[in-house]
Amino acid sequence: MATSVGNNFMPPTLISNLQQVLIARKNDAVECQSHKVHKPTEADASKTESDCAKPVVLVTNGEGVESPGLTFLVEALVRDGRFDVHVCAPQSDRSVSGHSVTIRETLSACSVELCGATAFEVSGSPADCVSLALSGALFSWSKPVLVISGVNKGSSCGNNMFYSGAVAGAREALICGVPSLCISLNWKKEVSCESDLKDAVVVCLPLIHATVRDIEKGTFPKSFLLNIEIPSCPLTNKGFKVTRQSLWRSSLSWQAVSANRHPSAGHFMSNQQSLGMKLAQLSRDASAAGAARRLNSHRKNVEIESVGVAGKCNSQKTVKKYFRLEFVEKEQEHVDEDLDYRALEDGFVAITPMSLNPSNWLERFDHWCQTGLLLHSQMNNEASSLTQNIMQKGKKGAKEASSALE
Repeated sequence: MATSVGNNFMPPTLISNLQQVLIARKNDAVECQSHKVHKPTEADASKTESDCAKPVVLVTNGEGVESPGLTFLVEALVRDGRFDVHVCAPQSDRSVSGHSVTIRETLSACSVELCGATAFEVSGSPADCVSLALSGALFSWSKPVLVISGVNKGSSCGNNMFYSGAVAGAREALICGVPSLCISLNWKKEVSCESDLKDAVVVCLPLIHATVRDIEKGTFPKSFLLNIEIPSCPLTNKGFKVTRQSLWRSSLSWQAVSANRHPSAGHFMSNQQSLGMKLAQLSRDASAAGAARRLNSHRKNVEIESVGVAGKCNSQKTVKKYFRLEFVEKEQEHVDEDLDYRALEDGFVAITPMSLNPSNWLERFDHWCQTGLLLHSQMNNEASSLTQNIMQKGKKGAKEASSALE
């Protein structure tokens, strides 16, 4: 192979090196063509087709990627061999984060080893995890057939589901058009143990198989997620029971705490998010704190534990108080048997369908519009007539009084 150097402004040594590289590549190509091309065997082809044919299932939760409930579920799904299992879960406990999403901040997604599944931990909420996973930016897929959030410790019955990060993960999947399940164990403090979470997985596996089967057949109800509540003793459950969402919720207990009991800087730095992000946040907080100190340099800070101690606030003092919120379980009496809370406490696996657009809500609201607003309009008309009568009587009385004075 020859390369002309006429009218070429490159150095001759560089041209010589390029010629040698081109000759070497040509020889390598000829040598590769002379070798026998390896053809995949039927076993290799069938294995590849089998992997591609497996339905993809995405798993998340509210308590973080290291929680035992998530680990037991992923381990069982991978061992079952029917699904291509992907995991995208929070890197720390976000079980009571509700349907919060993170904007104007950068999230990190780090790959982790988890029972042979393709797994990532994300520095965000469960809704962030599901939204990111389904966006196509993290996984190279179109969409999974099913999203599973669980197995989570603690009930999400009734109005507790509005606080639940686990339910929010399943709801975010539904918003994105993917059927979902939220699986929770009715965890009893000082009674339940980790083996109960593994038993809960055993109980819910048949339901997962049936859901995926009906989704592939096109018979699974669309626009619904299933909130599955497993009793505290999973293996002694009384069976599955379809329930309605109750109005039950845990009591919210706010407790005033002393200044030395609020989270310290050490606890703040021990969070699972990256050190760089934490240092940046500390820098912003320090700048804001410095500005506040300069603004209030003439004031004296006073830390108190309760409103009673504070009394009347002095305009020259900045009052600072600390509180801690805890959920307190409470019993609820006289609850219908077909509600989620009652079925769960009676030992059933409570399955509560949830929809983003339940038609019965629209029907009830339409009925209210036709009756309540009509009644309100009639009352306004009656009030207007009464007012007119009073005004007319008032004018007549004024004329009579004027005539008497004359």
